[in-house]
Amino acid sequence: MEKQITPQRHQGHEGAPRKEQEKDKEAFLGDSFVPSSLGGGIPDNGLLRFITCGSVDDGKSTLIGRLLYDSKAILADAMDALAKSSRKRGLEEVDLSLLTDGLSAEREQGITIDVAYRYFSTGTRKYILADAPGHEQYTRNMVTGASTADLAIVLIDARKGVLPQTRRHTTLAHLMGLRHIVVAVNKMDLVDYNQAVFSTIQAQVGAFASKLGIPQLHFIPLSALKGDMVVDRGERLDWYQGPTLMELLESIELDSSEQDQPFRFPVQLVCRPRTEELIDYRGYQGRVESGRIKPGDAITVQPSGARSRVRRIELYGKELPEAVAGQSVTLLLEDEVDISRGDLIASAEHAPVPTRSLTATLAWLGEKPLSSTGRLVLRHGTREVRAKVGEIESRLDLEALEPVPVEDVAMNDIVTVTLKLQGPIAPDAHTVLRSGGSFILIDEATHNTVAAGLVLGPEYL
Repeated sequence: MEKQITPQRHQGHEGAPRKEQEKDKEAFLGDSFVPSSLGGGIPDNGLLRFITCGSVDDGKSTLIGRLLYDSKAILADAMDALAKSSRKRGLEEVDLSLLTDGLSAEREQGITIDVAYRYFSTGTRKYILADAPGHEQYTRNMVTGASTADLAIVLIDARKGVLPQTRRHTTLAHLMGLRHIVVAVNKMDLVDYNQAVFSTIQAQVGAFASKLGIPQLHFIPLSALKGDMVVDRGERLDWYQGPTLMELLESIELDSSEQDQPFRFPVQLVCRPRTEELIDYRGYQGRVESGRIKPGDAITVQPSGARSRVRRIELYGKELPEAVAGQSVTLLLEDEVDISRGDLIASAEHAPVPTRSLTATLAWLGEKPLSSTGRLVLRHGTREVRAKVGEIESRLDLEALEPVPVEDVAMNDIVTVTLKLQGPIAPDAHTVLRSGGSFILIDEATHNTVAAGLVLGPEYL
């Protein structure tokens, strides 16, 4: 039976805190992330960050709206505002896509431009989801959303099959290091829930995914509009025996925690209060990007190579026994070491090697073509150095999924280049450590971000 969406009041989130947002977003983008109590033996599957992507009009925003609606994760006032906006558009039923299309320009055009984030919890897992735009000109926004995601949902319109933007987003998700990719064949209601259509698309995606080296894909047929196989199974896809999308998200096992990876701490600020009580105080402040650190642990400062040990860890002036990935803390060392913003404090046993040149994969985001004479700034962590392109080795052909020779690099091209740096950085291979293997390129004249880069293997360093 087809679900009728009415502006009902979802219970359980009316007391959730709201964030101050732009006027054209606040009705729909309220923070509905409410950490649940997991006492009484209820499992806690941790936090999952995921992104929806694919070609334009594949139904990404509607899918997210359906996911939030059926999982009872919509604020009551947001639901009322959604119903009101739907009526203004002349719609009899609530348009779930408006939940994430929060910008006024998006609602007017019926498309997604910006990356919209939502936060929710099911009681056993917390989620941060990002709705990425499907238009080719906004591919840069998809890269932004994928940079911190654990999983990507690539939507495909069952009527249209695999499109160039489908290939591009799948490729970018793989290159950005997302090890879990879900292919959701949407709008199955418009092809009469035909299993043969789903099987054909599954074979097409499997063929190009194997060329990319994607180890595992999850395929789900669904209808975001009608609700089949999103949260509830429905009755019209009985030939599909796999999990629903929500069941899959709940059961996905994430890879090793960031806390178990090598310790990386880009220094953001050197704290020197110079008060009478703290005349000799020297603390190094920043965010632990990966790993963990305790007082007494040996560290190496890059790119200088200086060594010391951690004497004390502070958070809001209080001493901590340990700092882990995700925490912003102050580190005090046993020795007086020359450290400034942009330096990297790393574990002594697994410190990265400084380099002034590297080979990387670039997703070119600039509107102007890449120029070998362009003045660029490479930002890696908190460190910025001037950079220039040494050689453009190849471009990834999204049809053949093979590297091809290239002369000009246009917006949204994915290329392999060598970069020459004015000063050293200490990167990791992106396949080993995502945070240490990622960087951006900034146009020195306009200050626009023109590329997202991924450091290739250590054999290039």
